[in-house]
Amino acid sequence: MNNSILVVDDEARMRKLIKDFLMAKGYNIIEAEDGEKALELFEENQSKICLILLDVMMPKLDGWSVLRQIRQKSQIPIIMLTARGEEQDELFGFELGVDEYISKPFSPKILVARVEAILKRMDANINRVKDCAGIEIDKDGRTVKVDGKFIDLSLREYELLEYLIENENIALSRDKILNNVWNYDYYGDTRTIDSHVKKIRSKLGKKGKFIKTIRGVGYKFEIK
Repeated sequence: MNNSILVVDDEARMRKLIKDFLMAKGYNIIEAEDGEKALELFEENQSKICLILLDVMMPKLDGWSVLRQIRQKSQIPIIMLTARGEEQDELFGFELGVDEYISKPFSPKILVARVEAILKRMDANINRVKDCAGIEIDKDGRTVKVDGKFIDLSLREYELLEYLIENENIALSRDKILNNVWNYDYYGDTRTIDSHVKKIRSKLGKKGKFIKTIRGVGYKFEIK
């Protein structure tokens, strides 16, 4: 599991307090002092970040705005840090996709405990929902989202995409793909794989580029 936490707060003292306690637990910390910087760092480090601690009241761009923009692309866990304790604000946040609230002032030990509780729940589900740079596969629902939006795949397209992602960075021959996705009872031409890959790439849009063609071999799912 990724081990970096993005801490977003305009108060340097607050960031340091949170950083010290989380680093003591082995987490890497990425800091942002305002909402605009938070979005910039999230884009640059999305593959490394496992959770975001996000202050509500900040200059340039407040926490709500940051939350909305991140939720358009990712379901990463987000804990809001707020001095407010009003029920209406919390309800508003949950509607936008907040995973939890922690009101200031708070105990750093409680903060760490809540962070670890959320990540433990995520870890329990990690084999059921996989997110690769905005391509999210839900094995229970057998559904695929791209940047938070469902895409319509046939059963075979879904199984092929899932197989490629499960074997990320591994060059897979057409015969191996055929045997594992279509099973041994399929006697057709391996060119059917090329046809399915073409359709999947089209449906993934810009992220279709992650499915690489390996000349003379087959295909590889690789994020670069």
